[in-house]
Amino acid sequence: MSALVVPTPALKPVLSRPLTLLLSIACGVAVANIYFPQAISPLIATGLKTTKSSAALVTTCAQFGYAAGIFLLVPLGDRLRHRRLVTTLLVLTAVGLVLAGAADTLPMLAVASTLIGATTVVPQILIPMAAGLAEPERRGEVTGTLLSGLIGGILLARTFSGTLGQWLGWRAPYLVAAVAVLLLSVAMAAFLPTTTPSTGERYPALLAASVRLLRTEPLLRRSCQYQVLVFAAFSAAWTALALHVTGPKYHLGTPAVGVLALVGAGSMFATPRAGRATDRLGPDAVNLRCLVGVVAAAALLVTGSAGGVFGLVGLAVGMLALDVAMQSGQVANQARIFALRPSERARLNTAYMTCAFLGGSAGSWLGVRAYSAFGWNGVCGTVAILGAVALLRCLLIPRQPKA
Repeated sequence: MSALVVPTPALKPVLSRPLTLLLSIACGVAVANIYFPQAISPLIATGLKTTKSSAALVTTCAQFGYAAGIFLLVPLGDRLRHRRLVTTLLVLTAVGLVLAGAADTLPMLAVASTLIGATTVVPQILIPMAAGLAEPERRGEVTGTLLSGLIGGILLARTFSGTLGQWLGWRAPYLVAAVAVLLLSVAMAAFLPTTTPSTGERYPALLAASVRLLRTEPLLRRSCQYQVLVFAAFSAAWTALALHVTGPKYHLGTPAVGVLALVGAGSMFATPRAGRATDRLGPDAVNLRCLVGVVAAAALLVTGSAGGVFGLVGLAVGMLALDVAMQSGQVANQARIFALRPSERARLNTAYMTCAFLGGSAGSWLGVRAYSAFGWNGVCGTVAILGAVALLRCLLIPRQPKA
């Protein structure tokens, strides 16, 4: 008679610090693809013989594509093994980057940018994956570490594209990024741990779940409301910044946008601290401080209208403050939602990030319109209004004690 064999549950892969660092780098490399066009939009306008405001809409297309990709593709992070899903998306992103680098009309570039945005959603798959692998007491810290890599990608992307674009033309950043993404796909195929899908639901049910979660989870809605407003303010400022510093007030080239972004990269060191503060104090306390920071950043950015060295310093300090506030607030928001339903983290993140990037694409559009109509002060006013609405929303909600 054979002995009874009792199956043992599979051990959860260990999220080591080297793997956490690799995932952080992957987040940065992937997300950079929807941000580096912000710095080179004046070069795109010249190269494709269109207006600067029209070329700036390439960024809006990328962010809209990102929102669509989050809604349509990120839920698969609960349904498919992460290694295969992430590697496939990275290869598709590289294809989109090559198409963008070869585009000879603005509509073609806009379509390629939308494709890039839709497939470069890898960070929004890796972050909930890492949160699931981390110990509960380290979840905020791990989320903050991956977000610091994501921030580095967002901000250093502008330095990379502004400098490279000035030297070799606007197509070069797209083609170099394609090579970087292909190399990243090889690293992810080699080092991502083997994970087990948390659900076997069919694809339509996965999509419906994100809408259902928005309807039934008030804490998810709260996080979404904060990030829609703050990310809209962030996108409005960064999209208009390239128009401002290359315009008549400063007469600088696109590398100047990259230098300002390099200063803002200091915010990547703030998110691990925000994660630890969230673990210690709870997300509401961190959100409140960050929303005050958005309003303060708008006041600092007004000095950018003065021109000269004083104006540039004001722009650098103001953008750094805005970056720190936005990214640290995101740490708190994602820590809040990842604690809600462990088996549905990808779908929770889908709902959250879809809302956030719809806000971001709207903010990019608002930034261009505000700058065209009212100049840089109009952009600062837009940032201040969006931040103030989010702050008022935060103050009117009773704060939840840390669990």
